[in-house]
Amino acid sequence: MDEQVQISVMLAVPDAPAAAEWYARALGAEQLWNLGSVIGLTVGGAAFFLGEPENNGWDTPAGTGAPTVRVEVFVDDPETFVERAVEAGADDRGDPVRVHEMPWGPHRQGTFADPFGHLWFVGDRSPLGRHA
Repeated sequence: MDEQVQISVMLAVPDAPAAAEWYARALGAEQLWNLGSVIGLTVGGAAFFLGEPENNGWDTPAGTGAPTVRVEVFVDDPETFVERAVEAGADDRGDPVRVHEMPWGPHRQGTFADPFGHLWFVGDRSPLGRHA
């Protein structure tokens, strides 16, 4: 397959404009477009979307009683990314960025839960390469 593929997520939130404001403050998200209940955002060139479910086959974490997505983020400085989110009100879940020994070598990763119930795993870029 020669074409470049991009994969993204749409996070279910009860109030897309309020959530977009939080992601801008916490993650530096910039708005691509805004349809009111559905908003396109980008963080460092990575697009993701917010949507308000309307009885159309998906729901928010509050609606299901459990997280509905695990977002994986790969950055050069995971500590700063997580700290910024926590300072803006995310829950650090008691899992700060730490070194995990992986088959390809050390991988720095930590987690937070955003105020809307989505889990974010933030780590360095080491998993993005091919490893035997």
